Amino acid sequence: MPRATPPNPSLRSRRWWREPVAVVVAGGAVMGLSLGVRYVQGLFQLPVVTGRGWTRETFAFAMAIQNLAWGVAQPFTGMVADRFGSARVIATGLVLYALGLAGMASATTPAAFTWAAGACIGVALSCTAFGTVYGALNRLLPPERRSWAMGLAGALGGFGQFALVPLVQGLIGGRGWIVAVLVLAVACLALLPLALPLREEAPAAAGAAAPSPDLRTALREAFGHRGFWLLNLGFTACGFQLAFIATHLPAYLRDKGLRPGDAVAALAIIALANVAGTYVFGLLGARLRRKNVLAGIYLLRSAAMALFLLLPLGPLTLFTFAAVMGFIWLGTLPLTNGIVGQVFGVRHIGSLFGFVFFGHQFGSFLGVWLGGLMFVRTQSYDLVWLLAMALGVLAAALHWPIDDRALVRMPPRARGVA
Repeated sequence: MPRATPPNPSLRSRRWWREPVAVVVAGGAVMGLSLGVRYVQGLFQLPVVTGRGWTRETFAFAMAIQNLAWGVAQPFTGMVADRFGSARVIATGLVLYALGLAGMASATTPAAFTWAAGACIGVALSCTAFGTVYGALNRLLPPERRSWAMGLAGALGGFGQFALVPLVQGLIGGRGWIVAVLVLAVACLALLPLALPLREEAPAAAGAAAPSPDLRTALREAFGHRGFWLLNLGFTACGFQLAFIATHLPAYLRDKGLRPGDAVAALAIIALANVAGTYVFGLLGARLRRKNVLAGIYLLRSAAMALFLLLPLGPLTLFTFAAVMGFIWLGTLPLTNGIVGQVFGVRHIGSLFGFVFFGHQFGSFLGVWLGGLMFVRTQSYDLVWLLAMALGVLAAALHWPIDDRALVRMPPRARGVA
């Protein structure tokens, strides 16, 4: 009688929530809420400054600190995720996000508001957004599926942004901005179970099949690589453009005489177009040279902003601009993350991408803060629009000379002999 084939232990121990699709959906849902809450904060600007009696510069400074705190914390969050796994970092970030939102609702002074909405939520974003989630996907999935995974997770994240725009606007209009913020805090806590599919069995062993340096060596390699700095500088323009538009577009449109509903519709179109764009650019990253696609995105953004300012402003112009910008909104993220992994490997990708992302968030800080400051000084956003366009052209020029070839490392034994 033939003996039965024993079951494969690896298959027997695998749960449905460890399947690639489940892992990607969990990561996308976490990013969707995390980025969605950040994305809709421009809708809170006028209600907050009116209700608290503050200026737009006060609100903008808090959002600028949020972006800067996110950027400063991201390298260290990435190091923790690389060492102990992304699931713990994501769960901690969701709790911190809820605390920051609750503090934002209860703040009655600019300092308290800046601490909660700025520093606290900024650190929470470093735990729950691109750097941590993409790092987990890079380690949990094989190389041939990583572009697909990052594209799909980014698309799901964009859908979360889209869904939150009408929801938050409805809550603000019907219940007030404080209730809207508290609902978002509860939603962060409700997503805590989604950290489980992103748990890595042995994060420190990721990429062990290939020669892999320790963190200090990896940082020395990256900081000595010219392309790493060019990528960082180019990413600064991305942060400047997106943070300025997301935070100040609703107020800009109100100043130009458009209805509040037009601003809500524009943000929704950006988020919906971002769903398709992020997925498409994630796939393109597996077929074309990522640095060239990135250069094209930055040029297209600058052209779209130029036409938006030159053409007569109306619903048709606004919605066309929103669709174009939305399609290329977050397409830079999977491409930039992919270049970091392509050149330096995935063993320390959370840490290395964190340093690149600092450039993005420094640009975000400048875009949000200068938008508020220039409006207070000149009662216009025109100079900031022009600066955003110039940075886009500069970013395109910086990406062309990047050397995106994988670093060639000797095996540890060969290095020891040498």
